[in-house]
Amino acid sequence: MHRRFTVPGAVAAASLLLAIPASAASFSPGAPGIGDPYYPYYGNGGYDVSHYDLRLTYQPATDELSGTATISARTTQDLSSFDLDFLLDVDEVRVNGVTARFTTSGEHELVVTPRQPLAEDTPVTVVVRYHGVPSTKNAYGFTTWHRTPDGAVAADEPESAWWWFPSNDHPGDKATFDVSVAVPDGTQAISNGTLVSTSSQLGWTRYNWRQNKPQATYLTTLALGRFDITTGTSEGGVPVINAYSKDLGDNDGAARASVERTGELVDWLSGYFGPYPFDSAGGYVPNTTTGYALETQTRVYYSPAQFANGSNTSVVVHELAHQWYGDSVSVKGWKDIWINEGFARYAQWLWSEHEGEGTTQQLADYVYASHPADDPFWTVKPGDPGADHQFDAAVYDRGALAIQALRNEIGDTAFFRLLKGWPQQHAYGNASVADFVTYAEQVSGKPLAALFDTWLFQPVKPAAPAARAASFAASPAGVEQPRSWKKIEATNDVHGR
Repeated sequence: MHRRFTVPGAVAAASLLLAIPASAASFSPGAPGIGDPYYPYYGNGGYDVSHYDLRLTYQPATDELSGTATISARTTQDLSSFDLDFLLDVDEVRVNGVTARFTTSGEHELVVTPRQPLAEDTPVTVVVRYHGVPSTKNAYGFTTWHRTPDGAVAADEPESAWWWFPSNDHPGDKATFDVSVAVPDGTQAISNGTLVSTSSQLGWTRYNWRQNKPQATYLTTLALGRFDITTGTSEGGVPVINAYSKDLGDNDGAARASVERTGELVDWLSGYFGPYPFDSAGGYVPNTTTGYALETQTRVYYSPAQFANGSNTSVVVHELAHQWYGDSVSVKGWKDIWINEGFARYAQWLWSEHEGEGTTQQLADYVYASHPADDPFWTVKPGDPGADHQFDAAVYDRGALAIQALRNEIGDTAFFRLLKGWPQQHAYGNASVADFVTYAEQVSGKPLAALFDTWLFQPVKPAAPAARAASFAASPAGVEQPRSWKKIEATNDVHGR
């Protein structure tokens, strides 16, 4: 569940070309974008990051953030300069221990020119010292740094890193993380992975979090404030860390009734998707005015608005399903978003069936019958929806319809083998819709290109499957709404900022 945003196509963000020694004439600047057509200036070219070490200090009273980011990377070309995605004020940059020149370009590019050019396929360590007030920074007309009454939260998609750490901000460059944050005593800092230690000194407490599995930058989260933190272990042995703002008010009970089932739901989803891929699970509910939830890796972000109408385990199922489909296996490019959202939505359908509130087929029939042929719903292509429609309801619902059509075509045995096999096949990596089609054909032994083309790429309503046509003909006024639908539908209303 995410908010929708499209980067203006006319944004000018070319890297600044700085003079380099004649001996390095073959070296060139890294590209200011990683090459994603949906977001041309997201991510950067010329290097691949393996680890981020962030050592930060935050003052909630003023929203001041300062710190040092140490980035371990390897060059993928001969580089005269390279970009990082970042918005705060930079004090110093060092490359391999030596101070480097830096400037800014475009909306969010920090352009770094090392003293000596960097040869292809060599390790590089970049240290950035910085400071600023994230809530005062704006790019493309928005911010992803959300102030709360007692602190702030960084959680958004398809970007959020720029506001608090320099990065190669695209899921195509995943890395491990150490996030260490000092806050005044009484305030807590929550991030991804495992809390490895805390320490206190002179009225400040430092929280040290570690994510030891590759993680996309937009899935890296930071929550700063006063929380009630609960810990436990699922029956299957997964440590669970949840947190709730101490001032959630009327939404507190419903939030806890939902998020505290995380361990149970992780174990249940493991039955469909295979072993849980990370060292911890959990979620947090800060006191924000945003409306969405986000699958931030191991520590899901939930807006309290998700629980304004009571508990909703369906949204928790959706975000936890992303830990396999979206987090462990991430998109190659943002056009591949169906693999994330279609399968997370289908997990909600599976949960509905488990709870006796509507089978996956009943839900598929309801969605299909609810949208007449002239509904714009069918013009969105889940397999390549475009940046304007990346988080459209059709990506979720028509995307789940495609999965039910696949299940009906290949049968349950192959289908459930595929559900488990895909996250293992591409664990901790990236994959595309085309990769998924190939894998589905391998698992099932059937040609499936036509089926996927019909359900994912054609901007028209597919013909009703023969096995379902009679059912639709018998109920021309529509199909009965499954009992789970209202809870599932509630997760559609989470795209706006």
